[in-house]
This record gives sequence, structure tokens and C-alpha cells, in this order.
Amino acid sequence: MPRPFSRRRLLELASLGAAVGAAGPALLGPLESWAQGGGLHFGPARPFSFEALTQRARETAGRAYQPPYRPAPQVVEQIDYEAHGKIRFDPDRALYGPESGGPKSAYPATFFHLGRFFGKSVKMHALASGPGGMEAREILYSPDYFEMPADSIARRLPEDSGFAGFRLQESIGRDAGKSQDWWRSHDWIAFLGASYFRAIGELEQYGLSARGVVVNPTLSGPEEFPDFTEFYIAPAEKAGDPVAVYALLDGPSLAGAYRFSLTRGAGVIMEVEKHLFLRRDVARLGLAPLTSMYFYSEGDRPARMDWRPEIHDSDGLALWTGGGERLWRSLNNPEQVTLSSFFDDNPRGFGLLQRDRDFDHYLDGVHYERRSSLWVEPLGDWGPGSVQLLEIPTDDEIHDNIVACWVAQAAAKAGDSRHLTYRLHWLAEEPYPARDFARVTATRLGRGGQPGKPRPPGLTKFVVDFEGGRLPGLNGKSEPEPVVTASRGEVSRVFAEPVPGTKAWRAVFDLAVEGEEPVELRMYLALGKEPLSETWLYQFRPARGPRS
Repeated sequence: MPRPFSRRRLLELASLGAAVGAAGPALLGPLESWAQGGGLHFGPARPFSFEALTQRARETAGRAYQPPYRPAPQVVEQIDYEAHGKIRFDPDRALYGPESGGPKSAYPATFFHLGRFFGKSVKMHALASGPGGMEAREILYSPDYFEMPADSIARRLPEDSGFAGFRLQESIGRDAGKSQDWWRSHDWIAFLGASYFRAIGELEQYGLSARGVVVNPTLSGPEEFPDFTEFYIAPAEKAGDPVAVYALLDGPSLAGAYRFSLTRGAGVIMEVEKHLFLRRDVARLGLAPLTSMYFYSEGDRPARMDWRPEIHDSDGLALWTGGGERLWRSLNNPEQVTLSSFFDDNPRGFGLLQRDRDFDHYLDGVHYERRSSLWVEPLGDWGPGSVQLLEIPTDDEIHDNIVACWVAQAAAKAGDSRHLTYRLHWLAEEPYPARDFARVTATRLGRGGQPGKPRPPGLTKFVVDFEGGRLPGLNGKSEPEPVVTASRGEVSRVFAEPVPGTKAWRAVFDLAVEGEEPVELRMYLALGKEPLSETWLYQFRPARGPRS
């Protein structure tokens, strides 16, 4: 399974440029000048460099795995959803905050407390310039950093408990119309739990997450969840400057060193460089992984399951292949774990997107229509491999049940290393849309056949809406033709028609199929032999059909 915990609601509650490596952190002064500044306590200064951190990861992978420190598990287990929600880091003690006694950052850092779902201690470090270069000091945990009820069970934790994660607060200078306390209650990125992290997009809403790595999802035995065990955070001199964050990752099968360059703009752009070192063979090593939630949409909503029309953080996987093809795979909430692979060589990008932006399609105050889309842009040569999509059954919206990642063709063997760079775009839409091609905006299923006539059993109707590209310019002078292929079964009644009151076109076809094996469907709109749209992909399971 792709999740070690039900983390979505906890995160909701907790979260009320240049190439990688080219932009270093803004080091705003020696740590000696603020060793006790801002109410934080620090350990001794130590030299720091990404090269040294990478060497540590290599050496760590050469030793037997040691799990992270879990302080007082019997106490942490009692810090449940409700108790964790009452524990809040004091923003006056924020690292690099206005009240700190040392360097300031445009984006102060605050910290998450341990809890039932985040029980492993993570070490946090501040970076600043020293006499011989970059220096790091560990931020020593104290319960005094947190505001919590007098009777909170968290007060029984030992003094060396440590933190669960951190987040970066918004800049005071981001919006001149905001109060001076804007940054205290608004954050734009959070690292919390295993190797999970997420950011808000340009619609100011958290949604899906990214992960440092995925190890053996869906294979025999439980999935492995490596942890970010140490973070090193540098300040940004002014709003718009990138924040440099470094991380050490460790797990039973591998260790790694990460460098993040985090830029807050219209959305959030992250440049990621990682070096992974394998302790043992890994059957499926997922790189640049994305994790999301898909419960149901207008196309496959179970009757009487819920009062809302749709519930999802993402509604499809978009791919831009190395050969230039644009693909859209609609997501499913399957009845059994499903893994789909899309083979490629040097992909140009892929992402889990939220395309439906109509509030009336969700009717929920948590604003699913504002959830961020997340696009992976490979940097450098990724070689042959596949984008793999993992879909897991879920009966509630609190679970992340969708994973998309890159799996290289080369086997991941003990003693191997992996070096990868890529850019993550947390935006409303994909960053490099195909302007000349229409895109899929809706997928719906229903009973096949014609209204008013007998509906043959085993016949399913597919209705797919396309918008944009050159479709608006057709003006009724010519009609696009759906080009449909199915891995099995018989396709019939194929046609396209304009959607009344819009500039969209609707492609319709029926599928007759026997048996329960899944059917892989593929369709695009064409004018003559010329494609007009991206290619729609769908995995249909006949035994399920349109839910009733």
C-alpha cells in the first residue's frame, strides 16, 4: 500500500529559475551571533556541504539499517488527531523569523510536533555562514516551543524527543495588502511523515503530495517507507528568492541525500537533486513519485455513496512522452490494486492534474476545485523506463490511493547508486500545455445503446469531452472524428458532436465486451489524418461497468 497512515486530514489541520545546484542558500551571518536567538536552542556549529551529506548517505548505505529514534511510543500513540490538532508551534520562535535574534528569512520556518501518525524523530538544522564556509547547527527540541493545553499528553515526552517535520511560512512581503501577521498563519510548503512533502499551488490550496522515493509498492510483502531523518534549512534574503533545503534519507533498502531549491511564485517551483545508494536489491524503485487521492468523479460516482458529485484531489495522469505524444489517463478507484505502466525513453514530463475547476461539481467547502496540479519536468537524461500508475481501492477520501512515479528500465541492485534531477511545478495547470491540441475535460460512462430502444446487456457508453486547441476554429465547417481503439471487445456508434453552449466537442462510442478482464481504451480526435487532441486513455473493467 502507498501510505503508512491516514495523513490527509492531519495535514489539512496542520496547514490551516536556475538549475539545481547553481543557486546556493542565502547565508546571512554567522550562527555564533544568534546561538540562542528567537527562543530556539542550538547545538554546536559543524561544517556543512551537500557533497559531505552525499558522502554520509553513501556511507550510511554501507552499514546495517538503524531505524529512526521513536521517543516514548506509548505516549506518542496517545497524541491522536484531536490531540495533535491542539499542539501549535509558537510563531514567535520561528527559525529566521522576525523575532529571532539572528539572520532573518523572507520565509520563516516553523515545526511540527510528534504524534500518532508522525512518531519518528527528525533532526532539524539551521544553516548560516561561518569562518570556513557553510555551517550547520542542530535545533534542539523543547516543549516550550509549542503551545498546547496544560493537560496535553505531549507534555510527558522526553526532552530529546525532536520534531516530526517543518513548514515554510509565507513572506510578509508577498502581498502588501496583508497584515504583518500574515506569515504566522499561512504556510506554502510542508515536509511531514516518511519522505512526504507538499506545497500549495497558485490557487492557494494544498492537495496532493510528492515523496522522496517509492520502494516496492504492490509487491509481495508490505511497501517500504524510507524516512527523511535530517533537514538543513537555509534562509532566503528576500521574497521570491529560492529557499535551499537539504535532507538525508534512510530506509531498510537504501539511503540518500537530497537538495531542494524551493521558489514561491504564482505557485511553487521545486528543483530537486537526489543521490540514492542501495543497500539491497529493490524490485521496483519509484523515482520522482507523486501521491494523490481519487475517490470518485462524475463518470463513476457510486449511487448513494455520498451527497457530493465528485471527490478527488486529481482527476487524471498527464504524460508528455519523449516522442512528443500527449496522453491523458483518467483515474480510477478500482476494486483491486491496479498497476499500469507507460513505457518511454527520456520523457518530457508527467503529472497528476486537477482539471475540473468548477465548484458546482464538488459542492464542498474544502474546495477540491482549487487543489494543485503537480507536474514533473525531468532535467538531464533519464533514459528508458516507464511512468507507472498505481491505483488502490478506497472507500473514503481520507486516504491517498494514487501513486505515479518513474521506474528506470535498469534493475536496482544492491551496491548501485542513482542520481536524478528534476523540477516539480505546483500549479493550477500543467506548465507546458500543447496549445494546438484539445485536452480532455470530462469522462462519463453509462448504459450503451439508444434512448427509447432496448439496451443490450454488456454494452457500455463512453462520453469524453474535449476543449481547446483548434476545436473552436472549426465553426461547424468541418467535424472532428473520434479515432477509437480497444484492447478487446467491439466498438460501435462512434461519433462526435459539439457541446451546446460551449466551444467543446463530445466524443461518444459504445463498447461491447464479454468476460471480466480489463479493457485498455485509447481515443483521440482527428480531422482527416491530422490529430486535433491529446490521446485519451482509460482502463475499463467490465465486471464493474457503470456503478448503480
